Amino acid sequence: MRNLWKHKVFSFINILGLSVGMTACFLIYLYVSFETSYDDFNSKADRIYRVVTDIKTPSDMLHWSSTSAPMAINMRNDFPEVESAVRVSYQSFLVRKDDIKFQEKNTIMADSTLFNIFDFPLIYGDKRTALKEPMSIVLSQTAAKKYFGDADPVGKTVLLTGSAINSTITGVMKDIPENSQIKADMIVSMSSQKQVNGNSLDSQWANFGLVSYLLLKPGTNPQSLAAKFPRFLDFHTGKQLKDAQMSFTLFLEPLREVYLRSTRDDSASGNIYNVYIFSIIAVFILLIACINFINLTTARSAERAKEVGIRKVAGAERTQLMRQFIGESILLCMIAFVITVILSIILIPLFNQLAGKTISTGFFQHPSNVLLLFLTALGIGCIAGIYPALVLSSYKPIIVLKGRFATGTKGILLREVLVVLQFTISIALIISTIVVYNQMKYMRNQQLGFDKDHLMIIDTNGDNNKDAFKQSLSTIPGVLSTSYCSSVPGSGNSTAYSKVQNKNGDMQTASLDVYFVDFDYLTQYKMQVIAGRGFSKQFGTDTTQAMVINESTAKLLGYTSPQQAIGRNFDQWGRQGKIIGVIKDFHYQSLQQPIRPLTIRIEPGGYQFISIKVAATNLPSTIKSIETNWNRIIPNRPFDYTFLDESFDKQYRAEDRFGNLFLNFAILAIFISCLGLLGLASYSTIQRTKEIGVRKVMGASVSNIVNLLSKDFLKLVLIAFLIATPIAAIGMYKWLQSFAYRMNLSVWTFLLAGIIATLIAFITVSYQAIKAAIANPVKSLRTE
Repeated sequence: MRNLWKHKVFSFINILGLSVGMTACFLIYLYVSFETSYDDFNSKADRIYRVVTDIKTPSDMLHWSSTSAPMAINMRNDFPEVESAVRVSYQSFLVRKDDIKFQEKNTIMADSTLFNIFDFPLIYGDKRTALKEPMSIVLSQTAAKKYFGDADPVGKTVLLTGSAINSTITGVMKDIPENSQIKADMIVSMSSQKQVNGNSLDSQWANFGLVSYLLLKPGTNPQSLAAKFPRFLDFHTGKQLKDAQMSFTLFLEPLREVYLRSTRDDSASGNIYNVYIFSIIAVFILLIACINFINLTTARSAERAKEVGIRKVAGAERTQLMRQFIGESILLCMIAFVITVILSIILIPLFNQLAGKTISTGFFQHPSNVLLLFLTALGIGCIAGIYPALVLSSYKPIIVLKGRFATGTKGILLREVLVVLQFTISIALIISTIVVYNQMKYMRNQQLGFDKDHLMIIDTNGDNNKDAFKQSLSTIPGVLSTSYCSSVPGSGNSTAYSKVQNKNGDMQTASLDVYFVDFDYLTQYKMQVIAGRGFSKQFGTDTTQAMVINESTAKLLGYTSPQQAIGRNFDQWGRQGKIIGVIKDFHYQSLQQPIRPLTIRIEPGGYQFISIKVAATNLPSTIKSIETNWNRIIPNRPFDYTFLDESFDKQYRAEDRFGNLFLNFAILAIFISCLGLLGLASYSTIQRTKEIGVRKVMGASVSNIVNLLSKDFLKLVLIAFLIATPIAAIGMYKWLQSFAYRMNLSVWTFLLAGIIATLIAFITVSYQAIKAAIANPVKSLRTE
């Protein structure tokens, strides 16, 4: 303790570096543990599999995470290996109880087997029957409290959908954990499908959209079961698929692997590569903190040499000395452990905000984490203290006490190697941070192909009074234009089985994305027509026999120029007609995905959204007027809206969070590296105090002294830059491959990182160098 107190600066740097390193490492551990624990709370998770589908048409291959409704229930009946099956359909329901009304978006429809397969405990109700009858509803604790307060709601009723269907609450479940793929505040029985949607899907083998899970019997080999799927499909849908020139291929995905490892493009999931990246950063940060400790401890070896010599003369064994120095290392780590606990308690709420999800409710949520952190601190103390202990305990007392001891070149070389390693990691992180930032900027600045500014989007959910509401908007001064659509960019879309005439004159079968719009949609969104024309009220057939396609569809059909597609025939969902126009490709999905073939038609029965172009001036007043009209014309639905630019940007929130987390941890790693460099520069300056005094007396300037003390460290940074550049380039190149639209790696990115690292190192070192250079040489030479 005396030794730590005597050398306050070095002790502070060591403890601060270890504390920051362990805190960052612990937070990353919480993040990685959370991301890799999805669905682990299910006791049967190792036997639950998601059924996914590849759909092959003559034109393309679709990789969907969904199935059609009959698939799962027929698998349960046809295969003895399947113990149970459940289908889940994500919906949005209007729910009313007295004066309370909500458009519940976090809702699913599910089979009655849901609670037998997944561990969603019921507080009220019987899990065997809760979802058996039509119009049965199970609420989460949060939703139950919202509608019924603290009372038991089982047996009570609410009104569901715009048709006000009377529905019964049959159960209340605990809130589903956040690390669950299935998330819902309200579950409606799948047997309600006919009442809710007006039809049953149980015989529609080609109508996709349901997510299906199978619970396999113990000991079942999933690969052997999947091998039986082709015969199963051929039996049930062989003729139908042959006539449609399509084929299905079914696969089984283990439940625990779906969130991080599924490559299905319509799955909302995590990113296993982000988990790997953060895990590597955690190891790097801890490694940098340990390097600091070893460097600073061995650098002070000359000061402690006489202490070792005297202890050995007094009879101390080498093992005793090793225990002493390892004990000092552990003591430092225990102090750092206490500080880490305090920092973690303070930072976990902020970390949850950065991550965009509740990674942890508190430091003591899992007591095992506290023990793990303690053991980590203990392990760091032992491992990081071994080398300094070996070095310090090896000194020969006769050499030390005669004053002939000098720090060996091996020790200096080791410290230089460790500094290079530290800054290799830091520069690689700087390069990676610049690339991540530039990629996010590139995506946001990409030309989207449509106008998304000042567009207010209202989801009418197909309400019967939507036409009256839309007409009422024309009387509001701040409303510039309105249009109907089934989808807006960034909100998802339908996919339609289609036949379109290709360049050879054949009717080519394909699954094409589809938008249903009105006459004003293309104009309002400023989409560029590059061949033919857009929809016009002057042509009466446009409402039933006209289609507009994008460039990607024209290319899919083999046309070398968009003009060649004009006048070609189509057959889509019961509508036949001709292609009247081709629009320039626009990004209606995230820039992580390539632009897919899209068809656009006028279909009044398919409208869901109203797009409202509003003036930028007096916006609050305009929104208030729109809300007033809504509450007057559609009083049974809550008024809810978004602005297109905001909702479109939501697609990049996961990448933004990744970028922010990456930036913060990279800064911490660089900070810890600078702490170590500051400590070494400080110690090097102290060791050379008399040399600096002599040089000043001989006429050396402040700049000469600063250059003398800085150049050795800057050489190490240059070496680190040469090592880090190819490593970071390879890593970032692979990371960028996950984006369909990505920036190119520029040499300026690497040069900028090198300049930043050099400046950081120079500022860190020069602080001590300038301090030594301006000191009075008389003080340092007085004792000579």
